[in-house]
Amino acid sequence: MALAGRNALRYKAAFAFQGTAAMKKDIHPEYHTIKVVMTDGSEFSTRSTWGKEGDVLRLDIDPKSHPAWTGVHRLVDSGGQLAKFNKKFKSFGIKN
Repeated sequence: MALAGRNALRYKAAFAFQGTAAMKKDIHPEYHTIKVVMTDGSEFSTRSTWGKEGDVLRLDIDPKSHPAWTGVHRLVDSGGQLAKFNKKFKSFGIKN
């Protein structure tokens, strides 16, 4: 019987504020539909706070190309960082 009493208190506490506390206005980001394009060109729609309504998010890495899921490790040069590193340390004999 004690368990039923405890559950009754939890139920009552869970719904005690229902209808009395409202969310603050103008502090939540806009939640809208965007299109996501995977690395292989496939696409899907989802809801997000990223960008604006109808924006397209193009992925550089996704489960179809990430080494953790594919088992194939390759270097991705984003923004020339790999080329910059190779140029800086070419005198050390590092081969790519």
